[in-house]
Amino acid sequence: MAGRGKLIAVIGDEDTCTGFLLGGIGELNKNRKPNFLVVEKDTSITEIEETFKSFLARNDIGIILINQFVAEMIRHAIDGHMESIPAVLEIPSKEHPYDASKDSILRRAKGMFSAEDFR
Repeated sequence: MAGRGKLIAVIGDEDTCTGFLLGGIGELNKNRKPNFLVVEKDTSITEIEETFKSFLARNDIGIILINQFVAEMIRHAIDGHMESIPAVLEIPSKEHPYDASKDSILRRAKGMFSAEDFR
């Protein structure tokens, strides 16, 4: 990866993945594994979790974007990720608005600061 940046991975519904793919984030690694997973009604939680863990293990991925409603399905795996890279960011989808109270990464970040830090 010398001289190259890291990739953004996406786990989300069809509209989310399509938007990011049209924006140019789609890649296949040397093993022909994509950096995205389209979650449909019949996608199993096991498949979502395995894909998430495989993205964590890849050294070419720097950021994982995941729809918040999908993140809720594998919350235990997301809460178990303590490394800063790859960063995991929960994003809204067209059908499910963002709810900051469900975002465990945001809650963890808020716990690092007190109100006095911002005065």
